[in-house]
Amino acid sequence: MKNITLSADENAIQQARLVAQARHTTLNSAFREWLEQYASQSGAGAAVEALMRRLRHVRSSGPYSRDEMNER
Repeated sequence: MKNITLSADENAIQQARLVAQARHTTLNSAFREWLEQYASQSGAGAAVEALMRRLRHVRSSGPYSRDEMNER
């Protein structure tokens, strides 16, 4: 594995560390995951697949009726 050096806003780094901590991972690990996804993108299909992986924990209790879907 090769090391790289990046520059970023200090506040953004701190916020990213908090997000990683909340997800029980490290910023380094989250960046490696992002880099792999970024490098493997081949268009819109890859973006949709990445989104579905990030949302795999979401469960719908549907199906919903038309009225339920239009409630606000």
